[in-house]
Amino acid sequence: MPGFRDEFYLWPDLSPDGQRLAIGSGAVNAGDLWVYDIPRAALTRLTFDRKSSFPLWSPDGKWIAYASILPGGASNLFRKPADGSGAQERLTESQNIQYPGSWSPDGKLLAFMETDPSTGLDIWLLPLDGDRRPQLFLRSQFLELMPVFSPDGRWLAYVSNESGREEVYAQPVPGPGQKIQISTAGGTQPVWARNGELFYRNGDQIMAVEVKTQPTFSTTPPRLLFGGPYFWFTGRSNFDVTPDGQRFLMLQSQESPATQVNVVLNWFEELKQRVRAQ
Repeated sequence: MPGFRDEFYLWPDLSPDGQRLAIGSGAVNAGDLWVYDIPRAALTRLTFDRKSSFPLWSPDGKWIAYASILPGGASNLFRKPADGSGAQERLTESQNIQYPGSWSPDGKLLAFMETDPSTGLDIWLLPLDGDRRPQLFLRSQFLELMPVFSPDGRWLAYVSNESGREEVYAQPVPGPGQKIQISTAGGTQPVWARNGELFYRNGDQIMAVEVKTQPTFSTTPPRLLFGGPYFWFTGRSNFDVTPDGQRFLMLQSQESPATQVNVVLNWFEELKQRVRAQ
């Protein structure tokens, strides 16, 4: 896409209206955040400390939440006005490393990952009203990461390695409740479209699952949507879906190892129709 710098890009996140893109650049976990205006092809810097990562739009498009490295090496959660008009606001205080995962559709909760010395990565929910005291959502002896709210806010998709490999699961919010496995042959980086379709990665493949949360939770078998050598890095999704669910924003590596990354929009509706017709 025009306007991008010769940088290393990670964690693209489209604004709710699909017109802007928040993205991290620089070194892994130690770069800055930028906002790309797609219609205007204009790239604007949001942070300036080379300590920020994992940008995440709020549902109303007014804020971008992110992780920022603190003295001592831990990272906590912050947010900043998406237009850069105000100072950053600290959301959490912890000695553990934290990364944002997903806003609830009503903007009242922020799901995030936190490293724990005894259990590894766990999933927490941060209320953005009141005293903002984090609430534990899921902790086990295994890794739980990449939480993503369903469009109705009633379920949280996430990744766990409890089976011996990473798979995508879903559980009701706030819990407790039935855990349902979504992927069947490995899966990571879940992204939930507004129409209820859930996408995830399995290696170089993008898989799709149709999900219904009402009156009961049900899914279709995973199907291959498309594949390709698109860049990915663990921690959070490195692709996104437009609000209409018809286009995908991918990071494409131009070199190996990936030190230069271009963001490309690809139209896959025709392919999706062909897959559904099979």
